[in-house]
Amino acid sequence: MEIRLEKFSKSFGPVNAIEDMDLAIGDGEMIALLGPSGCGKTTTLYAICGLHRVSAGRIWFGDREVTHLVPQERKVGVVFQSFALYPHLSTFENIAFPLQIRKESNADIERKVKDIANTLHIEELLGRRPGQLSGGQQQRVALARALVRRPDVLLMDEPLANLDAGLRLEMRSEIRRIQRESGCTSILVTHDQVEAMSMCDRIALMHKGKIQQIGTPDEMYHQPKNKFIAGFIGNPPISFADGVVEDGRFVAQGLSFELPDQIKGASVSAGQKIAIGVRPEYLQPDFATAIEGEVTFIESQGREILYDLKLGGGQIFRSIQSSEQTCKLGDQIHWGIDVNSVFFFDEQGVRL
Repeated sequence: MEIRLEKFSKSFGPVNAIEDMDLAIGDGEMIALLGPSGCGKTTTLYAICGLHRVSAGRIWFGDREVTHLVPQERKVGVVFQSFALYPHLSTFENIAFPLQIRKESNADIERKVKDIANTLHIEELLGRRPGQLSGGQQQRVALARALVRRPDVLLMDEPLANLDAGLRLEMRSEIRRIQRESGCTSILVTHDQVEAMSMCDRIALMHKGKIQQIGTPDEMYHQPKNKFIAGFIGNPPISFADGVVEDGRFVAQGLSFELPDQIKGASVSAGQKIAIGVRPEYLQPDFATAIEGEVTFIESQGREILYDLKLGGGQIFRSIQSSEQTCKLGDQIHWGIDVNSVFFFDEQGVRL
């Protein structure tokens, strides 16, 4: 089921949360609405499922306009952050609830509940109540309840936020498996870039009620359109430095190097203020463009080590390296950056 938002706007009194949003989600695709708190991602999700009235614009499910339909008429399944299970009902009864509302036969209800329970590996939990389940088990039950009536669209609002790190990893792969097997068009709302990049076909990164960029995880990481996107995507995060163009070089306090040809040809001029972004993997001991600084932070991550390098101008650059590289706090380092992998931004933060 294809989903389309056309010039979608949503206001809360005088506050415009979303304005003139266009978004198309392909049939069977899983897309993430990613962004910081308050960016409008949950507002968008609630409008798609019918919990929020649209202030302007239209919403389509395939060739059917659903802009003004109530949630029950949209054939959507919703998984909330809080799980929202009925504590006095068993797992079976929680999953069966939307089917009972539709007044399906007892035989059909039993068959469908058992089928979805088997798919989610919770068949042995059908007799338990939510209070007898772990967080991961409750999340599976919530997902089963959303999928049992075979919705056209699956909507998930921070579904893993209440789980510990180990369970989040397990449920990321599990939700993705179920989504692929069902072929259900799905939208994931999250502030966690790892969830978005590992689970979804595409990401729509939002900021202040607007979509900044839509693309595959690889496109978002390697081809960000602006400084905000480059800074939001990536862990460990990217390092930035402000400088100016002088004689075909990027010059900042404690840092200077020749601009690559594609940037020289991008209409930059002498004296122009620009910024650079360097991802941690592109600051390494054996790269050619020299950079010097002092090691001010070391974090071991097992197979890799994260270093913070303080440059002469006070900028902090990060480097992620194998554990074979050993440095100590206070060491003066002469490493290098891969200048062809550096991002360049103009004063407005737009990538050059």
